[in-house]
Amino acid sequence: MSANIRTSGKFFFRGEEKIYLKGVSYGPFQVASHGRQFPEKEQVVRDFSLMRELGVNCLRTYTSPPAWLLELAEEWDLLVMAGIPWAEHVTFLDSKAVQKEIHVAVTAVVEECKGYNSLFCYMVGNEIPADIIRWHGAEKVQKYLRELTEMIRGRDPGALVSYANFPSTEYLELDFVDFHCYNVYLHRQEVFQKYLGRLQNLAGNKPLVLSEFGADSIREGEDGQSEILDQKLKTSFEMGAAGTIVFAWTDEWFTGGHAITDWAFGVVSAERQPKQAFDVVKRYYQQPLPPLPAECPKVSVVVCAYNADRTIDTCLAALETVNYPNYEVIVVNDGSNDGTLDICRKYPYIRLICQENKGLSVARNVGLEAATGEIVAYTDADCDVDPDWITYLVHGFRITGEVAVGGPNLPPPENSLVPSAVAVSPGGPTHVLIDDLEAEHIAGCNMAFKADVLRELGGFDAQYRAAGDDVDICWRLQDAGHSIGFSPAAQVWHFRRNTVKDYFNQQRGYGKAEAMVYYKHPERFNLLGQARWLGRIYGDLSTSLLPGKPFIYSGVFGMAPFQSLYQQPASLWAYLPQTLEWNVFGLVMLLLAPLASVGLLLGAIPLLITVVSSLISAWRAPVDPRFTGLRSRLLISYLILGGPLVRSIERYKWRRKLLGAKGATKRPLEKPLKSKFPLQRTYGLNFWSDQGIERDIFLQDVIHQLQERKYFVNIQNGWERWDIRVQQGLWAWCYVYSATEIHGGYERLHRLKLKLKLSGLAKTILGMWAALFSIVLLCKSLMAVLVMLIPGTVLIWTCRSQMKRMARSMADVVTIAGQKFTLVPTTNR
Repeated sequence: MSANIRTSGKFFFRGEEKIYLKGVSYGPFQVASHGRQFPEKEQVVRDFSLMRELGVNCLRTYTSPPAWLLELAEEWDLLVMAGIPWAEHVTFLDSKAVQKEIHVAVTAVVEECKGYNSLFCYMVGNEIPADIIRWHGAEKVQKYLRELTEMIRGRDPGALVSYANFPSTEYLELDFVDFHCYNVYLHRQEVFQKYLGRLQNLAGNKPLVLSEFGADSIREGEDGQSEILDQKLKTSFEMGAAGTIVFAWTDEWFTGGHAITDWAFGVVSAERQPKQAFDVVKRYYQQPLPPLPAECPKVSVVVCAYNADRTIDTCLAALETVNYPNYEVIVVNDGSNDGTLDICRKYPYIRLICQENKGLSVARNVGLEAATGEIVAYTDADCDVDPDWITYLVHGFRITGEVAVGGPNLPPPENSLVPSAVAVSPGGPTHVLIDDLEAEHIAGCNMAFKADVLRELGGFDAQYRAAGDDVDICWRLQDAGHSIGFSPAAQVWHFRRNTVKDYFNQQRGYGKAEAMVYYKHPERFNLLGQARWLGRIYGDLSTSLLPGKPFIYSGVFGMAPFQSLYQQPASLWAYLPQTLEWNVFGLVMLLLAPLASVGLLLGAIPLLITVVSSLISAWRAPVDPRFTGLRSRLLISYLILGGPLVRSIERYKWRRKLLGAKGATKRPLEKPLKSKFPLQRTYGLNFWSDQGIERDIFLQDVIHQLQERKYFVNIQNGWERWDIRVQQGLWAWCYVYSATEIHGGYERLHRLKLKLKLSGLAKTILGMWAALFSIVLLCKSLMAVLVMLIPGTVLIWTCRSQMKRMARSMADVVTIAGQKFTLVPTTNR
């Protein structure tokens, strides 16, 4: 089995040694005297000798390698990616006979190859054409490839299996392979670099191998071929590829029944004479990987520890073996009263700073103040960093050009059920990406900053004692005009909570932090008090019962060169069943159902939706294969149910506390606003200025005033008539339209039109109540009617009150130069 090589996160390991694939493609060749599509054995020996001189440790075959070739590969310390040729270019799912032939071919390859130490993996397929997949449907092809993969593992347990994909079918979701392979031919450096970032994110927490790339020395010339390979190898390893397969070893290439003579992709000629590209590949394949940056700025690694004796020994041991020549480690012991300090003293290479307990943000700032590096990187005491973590972070700064860079944090394999279940439950530390190389948020356990920029921002906000500091600093960076880069290979292993109690305590802490961050960045939260991210959240389990169905862009006639899978953004309804508000509503419905004589089943529908959605999400969760039983799924379902509720309760509790301490005082209206039904109404506000204040400045001031009052303000994206939409609470929205009258000179009359409307959620719940009330009326039960009138009356009164409060607040906004709006009621709409 793969010479005892295993995958761990985004890389391969043999024991504790990280292994990079440094490979070439080999074949296909004309059938030789031994009856297989490989050169004569003597030529294979000469090829393997020359490959070792090149620094190659792996070769990829497109046809089944015979046993004698695997034996020779073992003698020359070469790994083999065994290709399994089958009818990929026909509509194979339409014929049972073809599928049977495929099964026979796969079985024959596995039976011949298993047991050899030189076998690295089986390639279950290679570039199924986009039109064939489109013909069958991606889901059916994915299912069939999964069946073939399980067939291979059944005959060779523990074997590594992959599939060679390419840009035209990148949408295939192959979560069952051990690592991801892509064949990519992009000669423009900036395009290749950007696409490699995309492939790293498609690969997720598994290794990425570039299973084919190369250049034709006939069309590009030997100089051009060398330059292209130089760029591709450099970029691939700097951006964290776990391996590269250069296409091809030799210009000798035989396919389709004849030799190919008008292409020359080999790094050696057909006569095995090295080309210029040979020396380029040799330079990368014989040096340590990943390559160090041309300049290695000093990096200060800061670890903040509080009662971390369970994990900090592992953390510091890993940091001691980091492969980077210019770094220091600063540990801030934040008042620990366990064995943390004694463990830290075992590592003389660290700079240890001890202080009384002041919280995480203060400890991070103490580390920043002590740092002497140009870059300051943060990880947590419960993290185990990859040996090349710092190298990939520094490459990330150079590649993205940003002032901050983060990477993924992965849950390590655990030997018990609870941490494995916690690892796939919602609420863990995550990163949020705007695109493949730009982040909106990076997790606090894996983030790095240009030290001078972080100091200019004033460091971390001291009020965040346990969580929320990373979200705040990311948003403050972006508010200051900076961007955040992302380095997919800069991975750390982050131990998850190992008891259910600890998990819920973590969620309580996150709920408190969200409430605190909300009062600094209210415009970045939704109506339920949850962060409203612009990018895609990675590393967290979706608890959606009805996720938006992804769609594939195939181009005209399905011929787009890059065919991507696009996931629709989740709406409020996608995660509503796991919210506190939904479950309180469901509980009220359940309690009122017997009194209203509508039956428990009907009243229990909202809570049943919650339970079913959590069970479905738990069943889909990518839990460790050792813990896939019913007990595991029920535990995950419980965490999916309980985690968000605990977090929401804590968020509301702390929002109330903080509002009492920091709530803005409200200015009373000179004249009370008399708002009548109906629930949709229009008001006008006029602002006169003789200072030449233009409409954009005027609107920015209005937005600022509203945000200070903790309103959510959405600015339209250019496709709407309204300018801003104002929200507070679940039930009412206010759409603001603006226009400016120019009255000569500096005189301006700014007009605002405010349209108050019920939110979509309010309309839906009112509709549901109306439907239930209609059913109750048919029951002809006076008691049931009276009972059902109670929640309806409360709901209508709540909607009306919120709309009235919003109108009052909008009328009471203080604007530029200390002047006020004058409220002018207009026609009811």
